[in-house]
Amino acid sequence: MSINFPQAEEETVRFWREVDAFQTQLKLTEGCQNFTFYDGPPFATGLPHYGHLLTSTIKDIIPRYWSMKGYHVVRRFGWDTHGLPIEYEIDKTLGVSGRDAVMKMGIEKYNAECRAIVMRYATEWRQTIERLGRWIDFDNDYKSMDVNFMESCWWVFKQLFDKDQVYRAYQIMPFSTALCTPLSHMESKQNEKTTQDPAVLVAFPVQGRDASLIIYTTTPWTLPSNLFIAVHPEFEYLEILDEESSKHYILLESGLSMLYKDKKKAKHKVVGKIRGKDMIGWKYEPLFRYFVDQFADCFQVIGADYVEADEGTGLVHQAPAFGQEDYDAAVAAGFIHPGRLPPCPVDDKGLFTAEVAEYAGQHVKVADKAIIRDLRETGRLLVATQVSHVDKFCWRSDTQLIRKAVSSWFIRVTNSIPDMLANLESTTWVPSFVKEKRFANWVANAHDWNIARNRYWGTPLPLWVSEDYEEVVCVGSIAELKELSGFTGTLDDIHRDKIDGITIPSKKGKGQLRRVDEVFDCWFESGSMPYASNHYPFENSEKFHQGNFPADFIAEGLDQTRGWFYTLSILGNKLFGVSPFRAVIVNGLVLAEDGKKMSKSLKNYPDPKTVIDKFGSDALRLYLINSPVVRGEPLRFKESGVKEVVAKVLLPLWNSYRFFYEQAVLYKKTTGNDFVTQSPKTDNVMDRWILADCQSMLQFIDQEMSGYRLYTVVPRLLQVIDNLTNWYIRFNRKRLKGAAGLDAQDTKAALDTLCQVLFTLVRALAPFTPFITEHIYRLLQPYLGETLSEFANAKSVHFLAFPTVQESLFDEVIQRKVSAMQKVIQLARVARERKTIPLKTPLLTLVVIADAQQLSDIEELENYVKEELNIRDIVLTNDEERYGIHLEARVDWPILGKKLKRDAQVVRKALPDLTQEQLRQYLKEKKITIKGIELEGSDLTIVRVIAKDNSNMVKEEGVQYEPAFLEDMIILLDTAAHPELIDDGIARDVMTRVQKMRKTAGLVPTDDVRMQYSVVSNPEGVQFDTLVSTRQSQFENTVRGPLEPFSPSGGLAESIILEEEHVLSNLTLLLRLCRL
Repeated sequence: MSINFPQAEEETVRFWREVDAFQTQLKLTEGCQNFTFYDGPPFATGLPHYGHLLTSTIKDIIPRYWSMKGYHVVRRFGWDTHGLPIEYEIDKTLGVSGRDAVMKMGIEKYNAECRAIVMRYATEWRQTIERLGRWIDFDNDYKSMDVNFMESCWWVFKQLFDKDQVYRAYQIMPFSTALCTPLSHMESKQNEKTTQDPAVLVAFPVQGRDASLIIYTTTPWTLPSNLFIAVHPEFEYLEILDEESSKHYILLESGLSMLYKDKKKAKHKVVGKIRGKDMIGWKYEPLFRYFVDQFADCFQVIGADYVEADEGTGLVHQAPAFGQEDYDAAVAAGFIHPGRLPPCPVDDKGLFTAEVAEYAGQHVKVADKAIIRDLRETGRLLVATQVSHVDKFCWRSDTQLIRKAVSSWFIRVTNSIPDMLANLESTTWVPSFVKEKRFANWVANAHDWNIARNRYWGTPLPLWVSEDYEEVVCVGSIAELKELSGFTGTLDDIHRDKIDGITIPSKKGKGQLRRVDEVFDCWFESGSMPYASNHYPFENSEKFHQGNFPADFIAEGLDQTRGWFYTLSILGNKLFGVSPFRAVIVNGLVLAEDGKKMSKSLKNYPDPKTVIDKFGSDALRLYLINSPVVRGEPLRFKESGVKEVVAKVLLPLWNSYRFFYEQAVLYKKTTGNDFVTQSPKTDNVMDRWILADCQSMLQFIDQEMSGYRLYTVVPRLLQVIDNLTNWYIRFNRKRLKGAAGLDAQDTKAALDTLCQVLFTLVRALAPFTPFITEHIYRLLQPYLGETLSEFANAKSVHFLAFPTVQESLFDEVIQRKVSAMQKVIQLARVARERKTIPLKTPLLTLVVIADAQQLSDIEELENYVKEELNIRDIVLTNDEERYGIHLEARVDWPILGKKLKRDAQVVRKALPDLTQEQLRQYLKEKKITIKGIELEGSDLTIVRVIAKDNSNMVKEEGVQYEPAFLEDMIILLDTAAHPELIDDGIARDVMTRVQKMRKTAGLVPTDDVRMQYSVVSNPEGVQFDTLVSTRQSQFENTVRGPLEPFSPSGGLAESIILEEEHVLSNLTLLLRLCRL
């Protein structure tokens, strides 16, 4: 009964389609309390990658869980269909860039091109998400380009406008010359990386003084726009004489290392010291003459407190149109104001304008070389080199950003920072450090938000203005636009090409008001998603206020702390004074196996579709969510990790069901009755333990899922699978097979227990691994009988309620006892492995040293221990001295040395003299005084060792103890070979080989066959016939029948199913399976 997981999953997808599973689940929870989930919209211009699959898995698990907990969870897919990602693709395809090219083409045609590619991969997305097992509504999705969505964005903006939260300003903004638009500060920080730029030192001769001011810059292209040099008023600057050139230079002492590579060899001397405040007002010779006439009063030193001593030369070149600090300093000095803006000779493409004749038409970064060349020729260039530093790049085009003065529209954010931080406190973030550090810091240092983009494919800003901008009308709906403009046509689309021609008559005698050119930043649209996806407030107003806002849960990647989480928070706080979500899971980044970013060009990661086709979606889901990535840390994706999930989780779970099925069939054969489960009635320790373990798991899941801690829930689920397969089934195989020498009632109790645990597990695992749980559940259904009658619809495991904790099945005493047994077994396995003694080799004695409670617990379960470890005798004792166990104190001296300083040597000398009683006391009380020095907590680590010379130690001839230790338990395993155990080892080995032959022959437990042997070679004269005859009951219970001798020359060949020769040490046997 093998399984191909990917094929089984595809069958499950077909089943879900047949029963319309997702919609059926929604109907089953209609009228129940809402659990509100917002889906952050992806762009459909690219195929889904592992990052998408990770967030989709998280976004599927949480809604599935709360649906099974009885909540109504609407899940609608969303699409980000506007903005720079789409326009950039079109610009590349059509080879256009800049306003003139688009205007020549026509906005209507340009937007039509954008619309055509927006949903390019929508079909592939739908297929991939369905194949991943995520249930979400694609038919009732939302798109940011839909007119209803766009209209709600207008409403959001108007609310802010009416509250005086919108203003127009001239600011220095991050600017993408590839996309010809300013970006917000948020966007500019989404793609920071190391780059190389030119670094130059340039001299500015001071008028009336035989000295030059030395400035440092990594943006030579801004030098033609220089108006000032800034100094810190409180700094002390040096005037030096450069002996090689005989020139005087002024700079900070810390800047000398930039002027001279080797300060020790530099030939210069200090001729004076000047305070920064005394330099303010000094005039200097301009580098270029472009703006000398227009700004004749400039080209002088101004004061600025932002100048830093450890950067550059302490004198900062000022180009106010290309740096916010430069602009603010020039305004503060009184030279620049709204009526007198600084020169900005760079267009939206990043090209110099005709104002800078020598470099006109050159991109600023290209012009760096020409500017440096010209400065060298004039003698003003002192040093030119390259510097590596971190700079900001366009998140879409991956081109280096510049800073550039623009007039734009802003939303006030700084005035909402206190409220945003206060409301943030009531939200749950997983992991919490993202909230407490990353997001809170980002909010605390927020800038006002530039929400306008000089683009075309987006929601137009609903602002109609007069030519002088003194009259501004903000429109909040299509109806309001029609009313104010008198437009009577149809407006089922409000993109630029449809509304830019609509004008509004001025109420102040300023003629016709025309719409501003800009469209919304697409982050404004995604931040408006809670309202716009429901066309609020034009529709669904009642639903919105009765549970659709705020969201109970959202989830996205770590990068969204500066993206969607942030814009959601701004608008939620601005509009309604609350955080728009109550809980958020923030996942880390999925990287390639080599730790680099996943790259199509590098081909450094396996195709997600290939991985799903090879291993299945359940394996991929479990691999992703049982990794550091759900704690906000990066994950290096390894295909081998997905494969390991199949081997260590899915196959054991499947094999547990398969074993149950085989025993249920065997039960019918031996009793004549179909197996149908009932509530387990059992006194068996292992039955009660596994049932109690399930209750502990359910209690833990309820607790942790309420805190959205997937990283704790998944390991606990996997622990139960391990407990089921490697402990419960392994220890109860004979009972479940009806071969333990007990009655059918005991077999039924064991099967009832196994069936109930499987039923509990498939429901508990259903949100996490929806495919394998559905598959096993459908196979379990015939055995569940009346158990399913309590559910309204039992067709799918996902229609069932999540299992509730049954208090009556809790049993902490049983769990404690089995835990003690497990510790003994695990320690003994370690001892066997160290001595490379296989489990099939019987050993004579196991000594367990522990406290009285644990010894009592183990005594009750010692038969399980003996059988599992293949040991004849167990000695339970708390007498460590008798077996030479000695306590020893160990110290991490580097750590303790820092704490104790000189006293550490006193402690080091005194440690060997501590008595065993003192060490035992420290174990209990966690404190001790040594030579007047108090130690506590983890200062000492007490370990157990076997003393080399202990007069009290019992001496036993022929015994070879191999120890294994835990803090509260020690085992000593006698690993010596004892002659009386040899026959037991041979018998166990033969049984194992017969069972393997049954599997090789494809037999199932219900297949009865004759098992026969013939001795081929026996040089040591092992009494094999006697060995078998004295253990026939053991053979019958283990391999379901006697082992009979046969003559190689006798028997009918056609009755033989399988015949194999086996060598057991020096004994050679011919084993065969025959038809009855």
